[in-house]
Amino acid sequence: MHSSSPTPASQIPARRIEAIDAARGAALLAMVSYHFTWDLEFFGYVTPGLTAFGGWKIYARCIASSFLFLVGFSLMLAHGNGIRWNGFGKRLAMIVAAAAAITIATWFATPGSFIFFGILHHIALASLLGLAFLRFPAWALAVAAVLVAMAPQFLRMPIFDHPGLWWLGLSTISPRSNDYVPLFPWFAAVLAGMAAARFARDFGLLARLGGELPQPALRPLVKIGQHSLAFYLIHQPVLIACLWLFAQVFPTPAQDPRTGFMHGCETYCRGSRDQSFCTAYCGCMFDAVQKDGTVDKVMSGTQNEELSHRVQELASICTAETDMKLMGEEE
Repeated sequence: MHSSSPTPASQIPARRIEAIDAARGAALLAMVSYHFTWDLEFFGYVTPGLTAFGGWKIYARCIASSFLFLVGFSLMLAHGNGIRWNGFGKRLAMIVAAAAAITIATWFATPGSFIFFGILHHIALASLLGLAFLRFPAWALAVAAVLVAMAPQFLRMPIFDHPGLWWLGLSTISPRSNDYVPLFPWFAAVLAGMAAARFARDFGLLARLGGELPQPALRPLVKIGQHSLAFYLIHQPVLIACLWLFAQVFPTPAQDPRTGFMHGCETYCRGSRDQSFCTAYCGCMFDAVQKDGTVDKVMSGTQNEELSHRVQELASICTAETDMKLMGEEE
């Protein structure tokens, strides 16, 4: 599929579009607010499981989607009229190196939930895959985005449960990771960004976005957006270091394992069942994993295929037992 005709050079802004940088800067600040809350949870200052469910989970997904949308938009902007291999290669190398550094650092810091395919890993792969879509018209990119977003609903199957395939996002289990952004469905956001950029080029809208932003208040966002990779890599170590120092002066009290497990389990459960079911079900699950001798592994987020299948098996047993118990009480 090919677009109708190349956009005239006069329609392409000669200077960097600062509106895109400002949008990227705003997304980065939103990410800082989420990560700061996650860090508070990690150090025990807020309720366990707070950022994993409900509004905070939606907030995190919106932030990731906005990043990937801007990746697609910028990719089309930079290479839509021809791939500039030198600049593309340098940028890709920096992202790959940063992603590898994050994997190594989190492997040592949180081995049970290390980042094996997070946002930077996705951006690196999406940047490569996106090259194959640069010549697609806007409508085709939009259709591709919808298909990629829907793929997990139809392609999820046990064959993808091997850890080596988790990056696809099509496994029937949910891998434990502090930042998990698999190819499906998240590549849809990149394609949507490419579609928006193609649409803006085809209709001559980019010229309106070009040049410097007139609002002085937006200058900090522009600067952050122009150095997004450095900002991304630095902000979390700074936040963690500050909270660690705070914890040395104001440590949090040790929490009972059952309390933490029950809260996280019930928060997740209430997304689909009522409180009475969730209380009984989560109590059953805690007793089951404790009897199984895996409570510490489950609480720490240890990753392996055998444990994931065992937890799913226990979840099925506890679901059936809880349903039968509640039905008996109603009778």
